[in-house]
Amino acid sequence: MARKSSLREFQAHLAARLAGIGDQRAAGLLGFQSGADNWLVALPDSGEIIPLQPLIGVPLTKPWFVGIANIRGNLYSVADFSAFRRKEATPQNTSSRLLLIGTRYDNNAALLVTRILGLRNIDDLTLAAVDPEAPPWVSHAYTDREGHRWQMLNVKRLFSDDAFMDIGI
Repeated sequence: MARKSSLREFQAHLAARLAGIGDQRAAGLLGFQSGADNWLVALPDSGEIIPLQPLIGVPLTKPWFVGIANIRGNLYSVADFSAFRRKEATPQNTSSRLLLIGTRYDNNAALLVTRILGLRNIDDLTLAAVDPEAPPWVSHAYTDREGHRWQMLNVKRLFSDDAFMDIGI
């Protein structure tokens, strides 16, 4: 009987955590690396994390638009987030990942990122000044206990950015 009680407690705890997923503090943040920079995205804005899939190039697109990926029968546009930010191109290797970010906004988009850094709790971060030159889709900046700088990606603003949405050359 103790096992059933423990399972019920676990289910109740899990249900309570899922109920608070809309709250960024309760849900936490997903950390990822793009080039040499650390980024955060709110869990409700982050979708699945997919190992790098074969990408189909699209002619006459900007160099940061690396192609289309077929993920379980759905096509996703894939942008190299580092190259989009005018930094070095993301190496396509075993640690690079596709971060599906558009599902919440009815947009099949993915970011090619260097690697996933795991979940982060906003309470473990200290608010820092955002670079005045930062684009509008950088909503906040933080510093962690080790002194690493993190930038918060606002996915909705990224999808509103004409430069991101205009992939043609």
